[in-house]
Amino acid sequence: MAKKSTTVKHIGIVQHDGWLEPYEDAIRGRHDHAVWKINDLTQNGKQTLSSFASGYLYFGLHRTDKGWVLREWAPNATEIYVIGDFNGWQEDEKYKMKPLKNGNWELKLTKKQMQHGDLFKLKVKWNGGEGERIPAWINRVVQDDNTKIFSAQVWAPETPYQWKKKNFKPTTSPLLIYECHIGMAQDAEKVGTYAEFRENILPRIKKDGYNAVQIMAIAEHPYYGSFGYHVSNFFSASSRFGTPEELKELIDAAHGMGIAVIMDIVHSHAVKNELEGLGNFAGDGSQYFHGGARREHNQWDSLCFDYGKNEVLHFLLSNCKFWLDEYHFDGFRFDGVTSMLYYSHGLGQAFCGYGDYYNGAQDDDAICYLTLANCLIHEVNPNAITIAEEVSGMPGLAAPFKDGGFGFDYRMQMNVPDYWIKTMKERPDEDWKPSSIFWELTNRRSDEKTVTYAESHDQALVGDKTVIFQLIDADMYWHFKKGDENFMANRGIALHKMIRLVTASTLNGAYLNFMGNEWGHPEWIDFPREGNGWSYKYARRQWNLLDNHELCYHWLGDFDEAMLSVLKSEKKVEKTPVQEIWHNDGDQILAYTRGDLLFVFNFNPTQSFTDYGFIVKQGAYDVVLNTDAKEFGGNGLADDSVRHFTNYDPIYEQDGKGWLKLYIPARSAVVLRKAKEE
Repeated sequence: MAKKSTTVKHIGIVQHDGWLEPYEDAIRGRHDHAVWKINDLTQNGKQTLSSFASGYLYFGLHRTDKGWVLREWAPNATEIYVIGDFNGWQEDEKYKMKPLKNGNWELKLTKKQMQHGDLFKLKVKWNGGEGERIPAWINRVVQDDNTKIFSAQVWAPETPYQWKKKNFKPTTSPLLIYECHIGMAQDAEKVGTYAEFRENILPRIKKDGYNAVQIMAIAEHPYYGSFGYHVSNFFSASSRFGTPEELKELIDAAHGMGIAVIMDIVHSHAVKNELEGLGNFAGDGSQYFHGGARREHNQWDSLCFDYGKNEVLHFLLSNCKFWLDEYHFDGFRFDGVTSMLYYSHGLGQAFCGYGDYYNGAQDDDAICYLTLANCLIHEVNPNAITIAEEVSGMPGLAAPFKDGGFGFDYRMQMNVPDYWIKTMKERPDEDWKPSSIFWELTNRRSDEKTVTYAESHDQALVGDKTVIFQLIDADMYWHFKKGDENFMANRGIALHKMIRLVTASTLNGAYLNFMGNEWGHPEWIDFPREGNGWSYKYARRQWNLLDNHELCYHWLGDFDEAMLSVLKSEKKVEKTPVQEIWHNDGDQILAYTRGDLLFVFNFNPTQSFTDYGFIVKQGAYDVVLNTDAKEFGGNGLADDSVRHFTNYDPIYEQDGKGWLKLYIPARSAVVLRKAKEE
């Protein structure tokens, strides 16, 4: 009789990484928790997760055949009045909401009792107190220019926005993301608008070759300088940039250009404000948030959601579906995921081994929510894009749910910008090691796609420096006119291109750039505040510098466009293996291939090499990009029109390989393509 097999079938992410085997029970436990919660929310499959996450269709303010209906969840309230332009902002029995079951409240009004454009609030009363509040589910909030007070606004145009591009599928091969902020996208010292972004910035993004924009600060936030990360009104697109229809027109126009639109969504915390936000909606500070010591995030001065409550899951999951359904966003970049995953918010932890991810210090409810959010988003739109901003390295974050993962499509490769900043700050040019650069850029989980980047908005904020400023600093102000470049400017121009090329060309799914950094924007970002006299000088992008061809900026912008074009020319480049063929830390030379593309870098600041040889596939190679080309601000030391042929070597002949010998100027990189055999 044959012996029965005792082979254990491991869950997917453990199959990909055997070092996770000791923690498989914990991984399965998290997976089973999510499955149990999905069954709980869908009544064991009687409805879909998408049906459950449709709260925005019930709650909030809606136009009806007879007039209006307003519903809110406020279980601790004893009375709620709607006050606004229509009743002199006074309590009126005709505008008193009625209690329903489960802590819900409702008010039905006629067409005459409320008009599109009216301002209003809720007057909420509870045992021991009362206060004016903005409805939690409202889809429009505006700020008075004079008093600076925020109010809800009736927003239900008679004719809904008519979408021109109704069906859109993002291009993700590769995904090239342009991170941006609507308000600071214009040259003028002011808050930019959705319409101005659509008219002035989208064409630039399209021309450069990016196929996705990741927009910050969409959900309404009281303080402009928070960069949109202290959200008060989760279902309201920020009115400081324009109307909902203008945001929809922006997204529609982007889709018409083949550009996906990703929303930077903040479900990791919420602003503490009570008058504008959810901090104390109806006399119960823990209605949406944790109570006690877990209520406040002491580093962010904000409140932490209680993901263990079904009502909170309903609110947040509905919020995800709302932006997909109502505004046709193509997905989300989830902010602050590390803060959600750990009771400590990940602060003061080193994460040195796998045990640090499964030691009981993780918030299982938050993990469950993130998993459910990904299941929901991909149920609503199978082509949606989800990205996790997470620094601890939690395994499985961007692995499929069926494999025991969280279900994100990508995770931010946050070690890369940190590595570049550290290298530029601490290592002289002659100590830059190609082996270290290559390892840092390619050290990632094989079963998870990443978003790699040299810098994002984080590196552009006051208190930090962008790559270009790390390299050139104040010399940018005096030596960035053509013909007047000094050593620091030339060095910075050369390394800026090399850093971007080596980062983008080793991508494992997606590449990201922050608005203006591709052409070396010289200023940091500093939003209007008391400390700078409420100035908009540094909360903008100076496109005039790029457009002035007497300055050096356009060289960097032109190179970025050419670089993206080369990457896109290799079919499914993000899935093509990055194969190192040579590195020499002494010479500071690095070479690797991706399909038919050969990337060669000389990080040496002083030494150029003649006839530097590499073993590659036999054949002819043509230069398709050179950082040292004159059109990109280089010296033009090599003749890029020359076709390069491999030399015969009997040792490598049987493998179909030979020597390719190149001239590689100091501090430059070249990309060659293997010519098709005729």
